[in-house]
Amino acid sequence: MTAFGRRSGIGGQGQALGGQGARPAFGVAKPLKTGADASAALPGSSPLPGDPFPGETATAPRDDAMSRLADRANAVHEQSEQSGFEASIHKIKEQVLPRLLERVDPEAAATLTKDELSEEFRPIIMEVLAELKITFNRREQFALEKVLIDELLGFGPLEELLNDPEISDIMVNGPNQTYIERKGKLQLAPTKFRDEQHLFQIAQRIVNQVGRRVDQTTPLADARLKDGSRVNVIVPPLSLRGTAISIRKFSEKPITIDMLQGFGSMSEKMATALKIAGACRMNIVISGGTGSGKTTMLNALSKMIDPGERVLTIEDAAELRLQQPHWLPLETRPPNLEGQGAITIGDLVKNALRMRPDRIILGEIRGAECFDLLAAMNTGHDGSMCTLHANSPRECLGRMENMILMGDIKIPKEAISRQIAESVDLIVQVKRLRDGSRRTTNITEVIGMEGDVIVTQELFKFEYLDETDEGKIIGEFRPSGLRPYTLEKARQFGFDQAYLEACL
Repeated sequence: MTAFGRRSGIGGQGQALGGQGARPAFGVAKPLKTGADASAALPGSSPLPGDPFPGETATAPRDDAMSRLADRANAVHEQSEQSGFEASIHKIKEQVLPRLLERVDPEAAATLTKDELSEEFRPIIMEVLAELKITFNRREQFALEKVLIDELLGFGPLEELLNDPEISDIMVNGPNQTYIERKGKLQLAPTKFRDEQHLFQIAQRIVNQVGRRVDQTTPLADARLKDGSRVNVIVPPLSLRGTAISIRKFSEKPITIDMLQGFGSMSEKMATALKIAGACRMNIVISGGTGSGKTTMLNALSKMIDPGERVLTIEDAAELRLQQPHWLPLETRPPNLEGQGAITIGDLVKNALRMRPDRIILGEIRGAECFDLLAAMNTGHDGSMCTLHANSPRECLGRMENMILMGDIKIPKEAISRQIAESVDLIVQVKRLRDGSRRTTNITEVIGMEGDVIVTQELFKFEYLDETDEGKIIGEFRPSGLRPYTLEKARQFGFDQAYLEACL
């Protein structure tokens, strides 16, 4: 392995001549070369740490690793600036906006669509520009119109980022710094806000749309946009750089399991197994880290639910977009100013059991509501699903145990483990790799208990093989070849043969 996890090849674990050698002090040990290169080494000699291997240029890998370390240590990070055209438009916007607001009734403007408002604004903008003695061409005029309408009806400078389909995450760290994630990689955006007050107003506009509030008394807020994108806002005094907004954008096009397979997230056999698991009402837990694609996987699995089933989804901020006709989304409620009236996920799960659901889907479990969901899975609501944060299937089971113990339920740990083993059928582990790609790394069955330990069986696993020169990770999805324990559930729906063939 090189300095930051890079690996030069599958066979990069070389040995020294005679089996006595040591690796270079820093870098990649390469395999021994044969023929003339090997004969160049003195008989009986062995390379010392830091010496080149036979046939290898002196300290080339070490130099490469050390130079990359030096580059990172000496890097100077500069703030990105808006281009001259954008900067001039925004500068003129600051002059035009106050005069425009004097001539416009905000309440009447709020009732119009963006297109209608653009038509109404055009002559007023021309009149204001004439007053200011500013001459614009058509391109500049349209750009100014768009900026002004975004400011009045939309989310100001964020509108352009929200409309870019390639951007998956937007992270605003105060008025002068905004980062975006494009194709799995973070980069600095030229977006700037006028000042902290401007950014705070936009944050308030976002959370007010879903009936929530953010200010110094409640400086944290979770919200969502109209398209389902998830928003988190944190304001001073908790945020020391000013208002911070984090937006996880929602894909406009519904993602399916076949699309995930096409993206390279899983193999064809894994896709088949997951389709059958969704259709055969297996209880599935999707585990992964932040931004690994848990919600996307949950949305994709929901496509396999029978249209005749009644599905209830429960979330803190509703972002699931199930592709079913009979689907009822429920959302928690934060406490009011007096600290009263909060409705938690646990409250909604208990209430959902009285609403005749066929399946209950939790956007994410974080606490004692895990026990309520397991109870639902065991009482006729097969096919229920949820997501949680964990780095492996085994860690996922441990986290579920810990979350139940966090509550006030006075039952022994062994009984909790048995409840998990009897309720959960599959754990789907998703991970975002360091090259930005998202992969389904494990599909694991929960078999039962052996003593006080939950027994699992791995059906599929992603094996890391190598890395390209561009930094793309190469690997393969390997089935374990074991007979699935959940085959009996698949047989009840007539998918047993297809399920067996996919897993072997």
